[in-house]
Amino acid sequence: GETSAARLESGAMKDAGLPALAAALDFETARHEFKRRLPRLSGEGKLKLKALRLTRQKPGRRAVVEYDVDVKRPDAPSERVTLLGKLRARRSGNEGFRQLDSFWNAGFDALSTDGISVPEPIGVLSALQMWFQRKVAGVATEDVFSKATEAEGIALAKRVAEAIHKVHRCGVPTDKQHTMEDELRILRECFDKAGALKPEWAGRLANLMAACERLGASVPPPKPCGIHRDFYPAQVLVDGARLWLIDFDLYCLGDPGLDVGNFIGHITEQALRERGDASA
Repeated sequence: GETSAARLESGAMKDAGLPALAAALDFETARHEFKRRLPRLSGEGKLKLKALRLTRQKPGRRAVVEYDVDVKRPDAPSERVTLLGKLRARRSGNEGFRQLDSFWNAGFDALSTDGISVPEPIGVLSALQMWFQRKVAGVATEDVFSKATEAEGIALAKRVAEAIHKVHRCGVPTDKQHTMEDELRILRECFDKAGALKPEWAGRLANLMAACERLGASVPPPKPCGIHRDFYPAQVLVDGARLWLIDFDLYCLGDPGLDVGNFIGHITEQALRERGDASA
């Protein structure tokens, strides 16, 4: 409730790794910054902040804050909009905004005829070191899969495949890269953490890691393209006939099979967890 949210925001303000978060969560500071400073949303009009909520935080690394704002334009009725403000350690916000704007302009806008979109990028508030996107409606594909019939689930999976294929082909540039060696390093770190929690699994984890390294070495070098790199069901929102792709923070050059395999891995885990059958 409100008390736990207040405690969360109070703790967030003490995050030394995200010094700008305190200002982003201070209503008066944020209200002042919003005044006329996101012209893509307000045009010649004004923005009036009505509420804010911390919705996600990885201490010292990143945070997401929701802002409810009233948009008052000279030639239109007032409109209530919810924005997601994204903050990352040692980042100004410009990079994240420009990247999402590149996707928006590469055929992923809200009216794209194929029904595959990204949230609208709105702008940057430098004083808060934060960039903003419009919050979109929709249900995470994981929740849709839980309730879907087999035919509905397969139809949605085909749409998700079309969506990630569109990302792989769109050509949005990036300087970041992710290789098989990077993926195996991350896996090794996860196994080390699991082994620390479950020492009795150490031998099994070591065997599994060795098998993964052999399998990784057998994969032919890919033809790299832009990949989401964090592609799983929560990153695809279903809004009627439209799919919204979110959270491109890890977008980089890499093997497109990584996105596909990651998504399939999450579906397999969900099937096992919810229905006791990995192939469900």
